[in-house]
Amino acid sequence: MCAKRFGNKQSFFIHVKTVHEGRKDFACNKCGKIFGTHSNLIKHQRTVYEGRKDIFLKVLKDYSCDICEKKFGYKWSLLLHITTVHEGRKNHACDNCEKKFGQKSSLVSHQRTVHEGQKDFACDKCEKKFGYKSYLLVHQKTVHEGRKDYACGECEKKFTQKSSLFVHQKTVHEDHKDFVCDKCEKKFGYKSSLLLHITTVHKGQKEFACNKCEKNFKQKGNLLIDQKTVHEGRKDFACDKCEKKFGSKLNLQRHQKIAHEGHKDYVCDKCEKKFTQKSSLLSHEKTVHKSRKDYSCNKCLKKFGERDHLIQHQKIVHEGCKDYACDKCVKKFGRKAHLLVHQSTVHEGHKDYACEKYEGKFDQQRNCSHA
Repeated sequence: MCAKRFGNKQSFFIHVKTVHEGRKDFACNKCGKIFGTHSNLIKHQRTVYEGRKDIFLKVLKDYSCDICEKKFGYKWSLLLHITTVHEGRKNHACDNCEKKFGQKSSLVSHQRTVHEGQKDFACDKCEKKFGYKSYLLVHQKTVHEGRKDYACGECEKKFTQKSSLFVHQKTVHEDHKDFVCDKCEKKFGYKSSLLLHITTVHKGQKEFACNKCEKNFKQKGNLLIDQKTVHEGRKDFACDKCEKKFGSKLNLQRHQKIAHEGHKDYVCDKCEKKFTQKSSLLSHEKTVHKSRKDYSCNKCLKKFGERDHLIQHQKIVHEGCKDYACDKCVKKFGRKAHLLVHQSTVHEGHKDYACEKYEGKFDQQRNCSHA
């Protein structure tokens, strides 16, 4: 395996088990952190939860990183941290996919759980299985116990893991975005967000297909939301300021921010138009002020500024998809906005646009010839 030598047989077996087999069988029942040896678990619990700082345990945090100030109990842990985190060295590549790792044990764990499909840790409450015991413990704590023990001091957001809180503070409140897309220069606070962006935006992959409407999604979470809200008609998140209901918590928060708090924090420096999301501002600048239309339809000559608009165009115009049906008549629409206008004007009789030159009212501004 490697040329490392040991003074006793027990140390040799621990090395093989933890380094070459990637096993970490000892999990902390308080935070879910996993360890290769029982002694390291005990040290962790005594120092973190019992606050022990005696002579034997004091050496555990003697090595500090001069780049990020993170502390380590062993010099080799500090060196490993510097080479993998700050220097970006990942010398262990998976031969089944392109993923690389800084430690061989992480590679072995990845191969065992991802490519071999080993999930040895089952939840006794919902039968969901996990490849790591730490993932199981986090799942039980967050899903079944509803615990979020780490609160952000600058906003009201709470997290289940301390690491998630640190990342949130760094990316949201300190605006650190260390992961840059080499194709469009967009920046991300998480590497996973960058990889998802490359896969879905630049490669156009949408791996999660709905079995009821054949719609494809970039993320599994979006597929589940589609099934719950569109096909099951569920809207579990109600606004406490009005009677409006939403299918997801994110849409509820966005509604409250825009409708009730009037937040539009992103301002265009060319026309002073305001937006609720930074992505909307960037899209506006690219398509309106730079007149960029980078996405062309391969069936007609029409071009679009955003990929989603191209996909929507192809689906509605060339494939004839009309997924939004009126529940009061048999009419169907390709866009939800058109369905809402139809219901408002035809079935509810709303005519919200008054012409200054003509006394009549119109259901849409474009229907007035004087507009």
